[in-house]
Amino acid sequence: MPILLDYCFACIAQMRYLGLVVAATKWYKQRSSNSLYRTHYMHIHILGICGTFMGSLAILAKELGFEVSGSDTNVYPPMSTQLEAAGIELIQGYDPEQLDRGADLIVVGNAMSRGNPAVEYMLNRGLPYVSGPQWLAEYVLKGRWVLAAAGTHGKTTTSSMLAWILEYAGLTPGFLIGGIPGNFGISARLGNEPFFVIEADEYDTAFFDKRSKFVHYQPRTAILNNLEFDHADIFEDMAAIRKQFHHLVRMLPGEGLIVAPQADDNIRQVLAQGCWTPTEFYGEPEAGDAANWHVVSLKPDGSEFEIMLNGVSQGIVAWNHTGRHNLNNAVAAIAAARHAGVMPEHAIAALCEFKGVKRRMELLGEVGGVTVYDDFAHHPTAIASTLEGLRNQVGTARIFAVIEPVSNTMRMGIHQAKLGQSSAAADQVLWYQAREVDWDFQQVIDACPGAAQRYSDIDQLINDLCQQTGPGDQVVIMSNGGFGGIHQKLLQALREHHAG
Repeated sequence: MPILLDYCFACIAQMRYLGLVVAATKWYKQRSSNSLYRTHYMHIHILGICGTFMGSLAILAKELGFEVSGSDTNVYPPMSTQLEAAGIELIQGYDPEQLDRGADLIVVGNAMSRGNPAVEYMLNRGLPYVSGPQWLAEYVLKGRWVLAAAGTHGKTTTSSMLAWILEYAGLTPGFLIGGIPGNFGISARLGNEPFFVIEADEYDTAFFDKRSKFVHYQPRTAILNNLEFDHADIFEDMAAIRKQFHHLVRMLPGEGLIVAPQADDNIRQVLAQGCWTPTEFYGEPEAGDAANWHVVSLKPDGSEFEIMLNGVSQGIVAWNHTGRHNLNNAVAAIAAARHAGVMPEHAIAALCEFKGVKRRMELLGEVGGVTVYDDFAHHPTAIASTLEGLRNQVGTARIFAVIEPVSNTMRMGIHQAKLGQSSAAADQVLWYQAREVDWDFQQVIDACPGAAQRYSDIDQLINDLCQQTGPGDQVVIMSNGGFGGIHQKLLQALREHHAG
C-alpha cells in the first residue's frame, strides 16, 4: 500500500505540472483511505483551547461535526472571539467538574502540566485523552498531502502565504495556522482534499509526549525557514533543536521536497545528519551562492522584488509588506507551492494580493497622524528584521518601538544580551518589564543604540507615548502576549490626547 500511495502522489504531481489540476484533485478525492469523511460523532473537550494551535484545532473539529468545548485561563482576542463565533463553548479555568459533562475524549494542549487540577482529575479517573498534534494527525491529516512550514521565524506568515497561493490557484486547501491570515479571516479550515497547509511548530507536543509537534504531521512538502536558539524552557541547547528538526527530515518521503535557505548553517547541519528528500535552496544573488531560487529586491523596503529560478526570472511581486524576512518567506512559499503543481507566475500573482496576518505588522490605526502597528515579535532577530523593514519604508520618520519581551525564552533572560541591539532601527524604545521578567533590565537599556526607557506600568507608558509622539510618527507594539490590552488602550488614549 505505501508504494502504491507514493506512486499515486507522484502521478498527481506530474499531472499538476501538466496543468491538469482539476482532474488530479477529483481523482484524489475518490480515494477511500482518508479518514476525514469517515469520522463518527464525538464530543471532545480541549484543555488549553485558546492557544493559537489548540483554538485552530477546535475550529477543525467543529467543522468535522464534532461537539466541541474547551477551557483556558488566558483568554483574549483574536482566538477567543473566533471560537465564540464558531459556537464553541469556552469555560474559564480548570475546575475538574468540567470533565464530568460527557466528553468522549479529552484533547490536551501542551500548556497543560502535571499539577493542573483538570489534568490530575483526568489521570485519576482514567479518562481517555490525546495530544492535539496526535488528534490532528489521526482525524484530519491522514491520507492528505501535507505542506508544512517550520523554522524559528516566519512560520505563521509563510504558511499563510502558501495557503493563499493554493487558494488563488483554485485548490481550496485545508490549513491550520498559528494566526489569522487576512485573506481568509480564520486560522483553520478543512478545505478540499488533497492539500493541507500547516504551521509546523517545534515546541513539545504535551506533558506526556516531549517530541516536537511537527513529528506527528508527516508532511510531503516541508519548508525549513531558518533555525536559531529558542524555546529555552524545553531545549537545552542548539543541538537539541537540530535533533528534533532531523526527526522531521527523517520522516519526509523520497519523492517529497524540502525548501530551505542556502545560508543557514544550522539547517545545513540538520541536513548533513542525513537527508533522503530532494532539497531546493533559496538565497540572495549578491551572495554568489548556488541556490535554486533567488530573490532580487527592487525596492529597499522589500515592497517590490523579483523571483528567479535557476537564473530565469519568474516574475515580480509588488505588495504592501516590508522586510527582508518577508521576501524569504515569499520565495519559500512559492517553491513549496510549485511542488504541489502551482506554477511560479501564478504564485507571484497570488502574493501581490496577500493581505498579511493579524499581529504581524498589522496596522491598527492612525490617530492624529500617529500610525500604530501590532507585531508578534518573539525573538531579537524578529524584532530587528521587522524594525529594519519599517525603517526602509518610512525613511527618516520617527519610529517608537514598544516592546514586551515575554516569550518563555526571553523571560528566562536567554536573549538578554541581544535585545538592546535588536532595536537599532528605532528612534526610541519603550521597554515594558512584566512581573514575570525578573532579571536586571539595565543591560538591555545600556545596549540600545537609540533612546530607551524601561516601564513597569502600562498606563504610564501610554501616557508618555502620547506626550512624545506627533504627526508622521510610527509606533510598533511588539509582544507575543496580550500585553495588558495596550493596543486599544493606546489608540483610545491617542484619540483623547488629540481631541484635547
